[in-house]
Amino acid sequence: MSVVGWSMWFMPTPAELLAFEGEWPRWSGRKDEAIRATFHIPPARYFVLLHRAAESMEGQAAEPVVAHRISRDLINPKR
Repeated sequence: MSVVGWSMWFMPTPAELLAFEGEWPRWSGRKDEAIRATFHIPPARYFVLLHRAAESMEGQAAEPVVAHRISRDLINPKR
């Protein structure tokens, strides 16, 4: 099965996404590699899922500080 097919049914949980983001708060090429290695999805898809996770109740309960930072950055990205 290709990675694309596998990633279509594997969905990281909000807690997993936010915990990963807490470990890698800044963007870098190494973070892109870690996203691909950990979640088997492209970085663009990771950021879409991350933003959804930050807005979810599960994500806010699991990682409130990281979820708040992500939500705040969505509203005011120039901060």
